[in-house]
Amino acid sequence: MMGATEEAPWIRWSLTLAALAVLCLFLLLPLLMVFSEALRRGWDVAMEAIAEPDAMAAVHLTLLVAAIVVPINTVCGVAAAWAIAKFEFPGRAVLVALIELPFSVSPVIAGLVFILLFGAHGWFGAWLQEHDVQIVFALPGLVLATLFVTFPFVARELIPLMQEQGKDEEEAAVTLGASGWQVFRRVTLPNIRWALLSGVLLCNARAMGEFGAVSVVSGHVRGETNTMPLHIEILYNEYQIAAAFAVAALLALLALVTLAAKGLLESHTQRRSRPA
Repeated sequence: MMGATEEAPWIRWSLTLAALAVLCLFLLLPLLMVFSEALRRGWDVAMEAIAEPDAMAAVHLTLLVAAIVVPINTVCGVAAAWAIAKFEFPGRAVLVALIELPFSVSPVIAGLVFILLFGAHGWFGAWLQEHDVQIVFALPGLVLATLFVTFPFVARELIPLMQEQGKDEEEAAVTLGASGWQVFRRVTLPNIRWALLSGVLLCNARAMGEFGAVSVVSGHVRGETNTMPLHIEILYNEYQIAAAFAVAALLALLALVTLAAKGLLESHTQRRSRPA
């Protein structure tokens, strides 16, 4: 006789097969198609498309934006998570809502907001032009847009963990005379380092793959403000299919490396959390 929470074997097998079918159809098959199309005309053609000057400029710009955005969001995410998880203060709920805001607002809307603020006819446009400062259609605009859409990833990884850990260890360290920096470096940081790395990887993956917000603020200037997703769109619209899929395969490969690193971190964290 089966228990109240047990299912018949055929139900478990059916659900498992259905999940695998969905996984293959919507995740694995498209990924395989990207690599297949990228190499359909040969390895040399794919490498030539990636080595093309505009493509290399897009790769460099994508990596540069990620290199700027990820450290900033790491510091801000840790600070926000620490404040929310360890302290009670007026406006705490507002801070939590602000962290969730990028998930609620379309990236395109976020890009339009930066245009309204820093564009030629925006609120600060006249002052920026007067001082010869370029925000939109330049690297600063790409960084700002990417910062906005990727901000929640580090904080969302850390807040539940830090709330679960509580603040007893930090309070004990303060009682023993530790400074705030010593408490963070010797107590808090070792307890959150794996979740922090996971959040950093997620933030990096989104920063490299972001399209909507950066599309609005970039201006689509070839070789200057096009990131990899924008360059792929241009190649595809110009019917350079092989080149588009070659660059897309490189971007997918970067995402897969990030996913593999995150999986290794989660596996390591689970092994460490098991009782001896």
